[in-house]
Formats: sequence, structure tokens, C-alpha cells
Amino acid sequence: MVSTDPLPLIVFAGAATYDAITVVDHFPGPNERQTAHAVRYAGGGPAATAAVAAARLGAPSAFVGTVGDDEEGERIAAGLRAEGVDISGLRVVAGQPSQASVVVIDRARATRAICTRAVAPLDPADHPRLLDRMAEGAWLHVDHRGWPAARALLDRLPPGRRPGVSVDGGNPIERLRLRDVDLYVPTVESLAGRYGIQPVTDLLNAALADGATTVVATRGADGSVAARAGTPLVTAPGLSVEVVSTLGAGDVFHGALLAAWVRDLPLTECLRYANVAAALSCQGIDGRSAIPNDAEVRATLLADRTDRPEEHA
Repeated sequence: MVSTDPLPLIVFAGAATYDAITVVDHFPGPNERQTAHAVRYAGGGPAATAAVAAARLGAPSAFVGTVGDDEEGERIAAGLRAEGVDISGLRVVAGQPSQASVVVIDRARATRAICTRAVAPLDPADHPRLLDRMAEGAWLHVDHRGWPAARALLDRLPPGRRPGVSVDGGNPIERLRLRDVDLYVPTVESLAGRYGIQPVTDLLNAALADGATTVVATRGADGSVAARAGTPLVTAPGLSVEVVSTLGAGDVFHGALLAAWVRDLPLTECLRYANVAAALSCQGIDGRSAIPNDAEVRATLLADRTDRPEEHA
């Protein structure tokens, strides 16, 4: 029987951007002029896009972060609000620019280059009330920009009052304490950057040894793999789609993983659910327009179900 109880709130904290995205045949060389196949403007940012994915997949979502008092900030807020994300924790900082990026997508190689405007970090000392908002969910998911505030929150709260903590490990994070992390979600490449080149099993075990409760590593088109202490590794295959852009796919994976997690799905099903959501999102130019809803993910899972047994490593 499917539960009709409301799902718990997931709070996402960290980066929110406004992006200008263009698709070209190949990355331009010096002084080269190209005709773009598409130009699009859309919201982005790891934590913000994860929040949009979770909301579109039916999980109550809130975003905590900062924007500037500029046009980009207004568009960032409007985009989150339109997706049903609670933005009561979004602070507008006078005199500060919003984070914005220019993204060039190389169509031939299905890759991209990103130029982003640096902004001040999310400093918990400057925004103490945002910490209270971060503590209100059953889960708190942070990216590299949200981690310092999450660390300050965890230092303030006793263990029994802390939300579950999920960390996007795709970008380097200074002073990351994995003993405080319930769900650590890096790429395999970022794990190798942290622990050195070694087999995936050893990389996951190294993160577990550092204190993470569960580690889920993404492998692009090859799907994802997860580990918990004392249990075999679990893998789930990726979904084959015609890729337009992989922009934001990892962020969608994070939001979808948590949307499945709060539904209490088994770990393998959480991975499969997130793999499908991330793959379907790659059919759009930007990181958000092609994010599926829950019914679309479940229908794709049903159609794509094969006789392959669950893989263990």
C-alpha cells in the first residue's frame, strides 16, 4: 500500500545562479564567431537546482541562500517560486551581485564550459536567522557554498535535534567533516581527487571510514553506486537517452535521490529513481526545463525495467 502521509520537508542550502546558456557545434577558438543553435536564460546552481528537482518530483522543498538586489536575483527568486520551492530562507543582500554564469555547450562532445561570477560566501555570522531555517527540515542538503553554514549549524545543535545531512560532493569542499554527513553524494572523479586513484570500492570505503553513514557516487551515463558500512556495494545502471546537455544533471540526481529517500524507498530503488530523473533532465538545454515529475520517472522505470539482477561489487 502506498502511504498517503505528507512527505517531510527537505531544505536545500547553497548556490543559486542565473545562467546564460548557448549551444554551439564546438567550443570557439580565439576570435572565432559561431552561429549558436540555441541561447537560453535559466536558473541554476547546485543546491537550487536540486531543490527544483525535489519539488517537481513531489517532495516539499525549501531553499536557503542569498541573492543580490539586482535583476538576476529577482529572476532567481521567481524561478524557484514558480516551481513551488519555499524561498522564505532566501535573503536579498543590498549592494551584492547575484551569482550568474555564462555556459557554452559543445554539442559535438556533449560537454560544456562554465564561466561564473564569484560572490561572497554564505557566511552564517552574517545571516544567523538562515541557520534556523536550515534546521527546520527533516533533511538538509548542501553544496560547496552551503557547507560552511551547515557546519556552523551542526556545531550549535545537539545530535538529537539535527536534521539528516546530505552533501553534494561534486565540487571540492574545504573542512568537510564526513562524520557529520548522513548522505554523501560525490562523483567518482571527486572521490578520486579526495582519496587518490584507486578502485571504486576502495574509494567508497575510504569515505565510510572518514565517518559518512551512506556514500552514493555518481558515474554519469554508467549510473551510480552506493555503500554503507557492513553491507555489500549496490549499483544501479544509468538510463540511455539522447543527450542534449548534461548541465545540472548531477544536481537533479541529488534532488531526486532525496525525493526517493523521504519516500522510504530501498537504497537500490533510490539510486534507480535518481538515475532516471537525472538522465531525463539531459534532454533539455538548461538544467531544469526537462526535469521530469514523479509520474514520468515511475513510468520510465517501469518501461525500462529489465531482467538484470541487482549488481553487487
